[in-house]
Amino acid sequence: MEPAARLIPGAAFAYPQKSERRPAEVPAFRLLGALRPGRWGESHKHGLLAERGVRNVLIVGAGGLGRRIANHLEAHPETERVFCGFLDDRKPLGKGVVGRTSDLAHLARTGFVDEVILAAPQDRDLTLRVLRAAQQLRLDVKLALDLFGCEPSREAELIGGIPLLSLHKERLPVAGLLLKRALDLVAAVVSLTILAPVLTLIAILIKLTSAGPVLYTALRAGRKGRSFSCYKFRTMVRDADVLKNGLRHRNQRQGPIFKIINDPRITWVGRFLRRHSLDELPQLLNVLKGEMSLVGPRPHPLDDFSAYTIEHLPRLDVTPGITGLWQVTARQDPSFQAGMSLDLEYIRRWSLRMDFKILLKTVWEVLRGSGD
Repeated sequence: MEPAARLIPGAAFAYPQKSERRPAEVPAFRLLGALRPGRWGESHKHGLLAERGVRNVLIVGAGGLGRRIANHLEAHPETERVFCGFLDDRKPLGKGVVGRTSDLAHLARTGFVDEVILAAPQDRDLTLRVLRAAQQLRLDVKLALDLFGCEPSREAELIGGIPLLSLHKERLPVAGLLLKRALDLVAAVVSLTILAPVLTLIAILIKLTSAGPVLYTALRAGRKGRSFSCYKFRTMVRDADVLKNGLRHRNQRQGPIFKIINDPRITWVGRFLRRHSLDELPQLLNVLKGEMSLVGPRPHPLDDFSAYTIEHLPRLDVTPGITGLWQVTARQDPSFQAGMSLDLEYIRRWSLRMDFKILLKTVWEVLRGSGD
């Protein structure tokens, strides 16, 4: 594991363990469906699609202690934790049990898990095994203690009256991430203010030259697999999404993304906007809403996301961006894997300095019209 990977929450998922047992070619959505009976489906809906800051939690041990914790989390959303299911080596699957402890690595990746709570402290071997695996995955680990009615110390975190002892906590560059968010907000507000006349002119041109709305809004896969409405200036004819399936045989990208040269759906105004990436400017609104950052992996449409395999999920550990490393280094490369490698490199090497370099290179790419 490279030390720089600690910079972004969940970045460790970019480095699968060699011993992990996983079907490499099965789409991620099918894996989720196969491995999360019962409550796992509900937690995916309410957890992965939840607002920013909510932590997805797996509980090891489906006995009375674990279920008390799970019931409290489900009844108290203000804890900002979402119960994703139990791991238990003895109890049958179902009724919240979503897998065995050997499934931790797989479920942690597909479920974007942030924290593991050990609720079987009497099993020392299991506790040590899960602790080691969770540390490799860079997940926070807490041990639930049954004090048999005794009062816990004030320092202990309580969930439903049950004290939790922290066994491992990931160190994150909180100051750097907060500064990144602050810079996103300032830059988005300033850019929208300065570019208001340009945005107005583009809107008028779109409205005068083709039928349909000025803005194109489509669902994209964001951080932790949450879907969000991504804004762009409309560059295609009104029924572009309907026509897409009929053009898939002409796809020139490798992997689950769709792109063709001389796409017949693009209008003449849209072609100019795309060449200079001006169609992306409305995504500054997504930045204001916290759904996107100025710099990060580009968000993919949900139909492309549905074709992800488990190896593709690490790019969703971070907030997507308007521009990224791929856009300024290999924009014309048709390989999805090349773009994925660059996204993971960005996650591994992230720094504010790197963001500034990407933004400066993006300005040059926009000016020289290198877009599709």
